[in-house]
Amino acid sequence: MSEPSASPGSSRSYRQTFQRSVDDREGFWLEAAKLVDWVVEPTTALDSSDAPLYRWFAGAELNTCFNALDRHVLAGRGETTALIYDSPVVGKKKSYSYATLLDKVARFAGVLGDAGVGKGDRVIIYMPMMPQAIIAMLACARLGAVHSVVFGGFAAKELAARIDDAAPVAIVTATGGIEPNRVVEYLPTISAALELSSHSVDTVIVKNRPEVPGRASDYSTETTAWWDWDELSATATPRDPVPVAATDPLYILYTSGTTGAPKGVVRDNGGHAVAMAWSMKNIYGVGQGDVMWTASDVGWVVGHSYIVYGPLIAGATTVLYEGKPVGTPDAGAFWRVVSDYRVKTLFTAPTALRAIRKADPHAALSHQYDLSCLDALFLAGERLDPDTWTWATALLEKPVIDHWWQTETGWAICASPRGLEQLPLRAGSPSFPVPGFNLSIVDEHGQTVPHLDEGNIVISLPLPPGTLTTLWNGDDRYIQQYLSVIPDRYLTGDSGYFDREGYLYVMGRTDDIINVAGHRLSTGSMEQVLAQHPAVAECAVIGVHDEIKGQKPMGYVVLKSGVDISDETLGAELMAMVREQIGAVAAFRDVVVVSGLPKTRSGKILRKTMRQIVNGEDYVVPPTIEDTQSIAVIAETVGR
Repeated sequence: MSEPSASPGSSRSYRQTFQRSVDDREGFWLEAAKLVDWVVEPTTALDSSDAPLYRWFAGAELNTCFNALDRHVLAGRGETTALIYDSPVVGKKKSYSYATLLDKVARFAGVLGDAGVGKGDRVIIYMPMMPQAIIAMLACARLGAVHSVVFGGFAAKELAARIDDAAPVAIVTATGGIEPNRVVEYLPTISAALELSSHSVDTVIVKNRPEVPGRASDYSTETTAWWDWDELSATATPRDPVPVAATDPLYILYTSGTTGAPKGVVRDNGGHAVAMAWSMKNIYGVGQGDVMWTASDVGWVVGHSYIVYGPLIAGATTVLYEGKPVGTPDAGAFWRVVSDYRVKTLFTAPTALRAIRKADPHAALSHQYDLSCLDALFLAGERLDPDTWTWATALLEKPVIDHWWQTETGWAICASPRGLEQLPLRAGSPSFPVPGFNLSIVDEHGQTVPHLDEGNIVISLPLPPGTLTTLWNGDDRYIQQYLSVIPDRYLTGDSGYFDREGYLYVMGRTDDIINVAGHRLSTGSMEQVLAQHPAVAECAVIGVHDEIKGQKPMGYVVLKSGVDISDETLGAELMAMVREQIGAVAAFRDVVVVSGLPKTRSGKILRKTMRQIVNGEDYVVPPTIEDTQSIAVIAETVGR
């Protein structure tokens, strides 16, 4: 990491903590491990005997479910609220105490155990945003089984690929998911996936939802028994937590798109529990009695870390919201949830804020609610443009903290650690590397570049606890893809730069760097300029083929609601802004106004797919896309 100067943004407390995590790695993480309850306590932190495949807390034993539930009940906090379920799509609200949630998890662990699920077995969870998804995850952890949550929007082909890769003993699901304007039936998809897969799954357990038709018994075959969740739970005997090695896997989370073999990120039990406990306290400033709402999906890494495991390990209250930022019923939905449950910390994606701002530019609906409880808003998942950061900061009059991480890392690489120290924030930057993550900016040869120069963001090995330990059945693939490009460094795949005070700026994926007449330019920097225009709600810049320059930038913009501006005027103003702030070298001349940008359900704009469409290349619509119509919108612009 480039050493920050002694500026207000890199105060001594943060710097000391970070430096200790580098200089005294053993002591730092063994101290952090005291935040977790162990069956066999760790005596060493890092095991580098099989480097570059590092392991944390080898020889120690624990149970993650015990740390999330049992220990809080045993400490006399059983009646404290653990989980709040709020679903505007079905009109239901329900709270679960730690004692109640523990009972349901232990009982469902009995269901899984009766179905033959044991320590080390895999279980695929294919469920919507409902409490049973969390119960199933924790029940797997209780048995020492390995869960793999597959987002309910995946089609049968993608689900089948994950079944074949994980080789699960059982699948846990519901009759379906519910969107604001449609119902998605899950059982036919699972049945089709089982027919497509070569691996045979013994058991499918189905939670019936009254709003979605379907019966488990209708799908049973000679090879797979389908059972009803409630019927099995009624007679199951609750199971105690099973101790597992700290290095045993807790879950597999797949990150691949629609091509190639599935890429299953493996998270261990011990390192993950320590990272969750440390980050809740030091990054988010959330502990016992606090309410944290992570507005994501349990199928994504953010949901794993900060809907389920992080808040519960910390003894906090977590909110599970089955709804949208806009449309359930309006753009005031998020503010209503914050006010209703006295949320201290809200964590969501920038795309959710942009959707709210597009529908309600002046945040008029927020004035209907009391937001005084909110301590901070954390954002991640997509680059936070300075204009949205400024809008949210003015609206909330509270810290709006951009932080940056990946599915692979499991928790924040860079952040302003609010629980550790409240540092000055800068628009466009996720602040500083989190203790444990030793970052550098390097060129394609692995050489460190000067401050303000953009390059590849890499992390020195070993990665800290809680990050991926390998890929499922893919040690060689993990080493080749992430650890071999730059020796002794983990390649994040993102580009960025440090300013002179040590603030990091993440500009986008390295494949979003375009070459215009020999000049390497970041499309992310152009997007930051476009987002400053008062008419623009969100935008994406991609590189398209050009006969003369090789590539040229093309901007796609979505306008805010109620804006009246001609395409010609907007294009001229945006071109002038890019010329003024980046220079004529950018050769930015093409602007297209669209009704929406294609995004995944977690909020990432599908820039690669857009680039393939515009350049006339073959492309596959990712299974995680939020709205398939948005792809047609981009394709239609090519015709223009």
